[in-house]
Amino acid sequence: MKAISAKMTHGIQVGSYLKCADNSGATLLKVISVKKYKGVSRRLPRTGVGGWVVCTVKKGDPKMKHEVVNAVIIRQRREYRRKNGMRIKFEDNAAVLINEKGDVKATRIKGPVAKEAVERFSTIGKIATMVV
Repeated sequence: MKAISAKMTHGIQVGSYLKCADNSGATLLKVISVKKYKGVSRRLPRTGVGGWVVCTVKKGDPKMKHEVVNAVIIRQRREYRRKNGMRIKFEDNAAVLINEKGDVKATRIKGPVAKEAVERFSTIGKIATMVV
């Protein structure tokens, strides 16, 4: 994973619910862990846009339901600051499902995608309709 250019405020933690913004079949995800997180004992792992999380599917296709999947966060409600001084926040918390290599499982992404997620995972930028 590459470093991102923004000073990321971590707005997603373990237990957060995310909207699935792709056409993979899942609609609602719950974060169960954060990949590559090194933290303090008893502290809940947190991450922001561009973070790799492990989730369970709470709503969606019956085949996908209760499945453990990997995802990348593409939007967060919590405001964060970019290097140029601009502050960015979105309406919802959303993620896109990926495989173990970091490639996107779906073929279409609904809604805007943060530039920081595309910097880290270039395959997201190839299928995104709008990058903010």
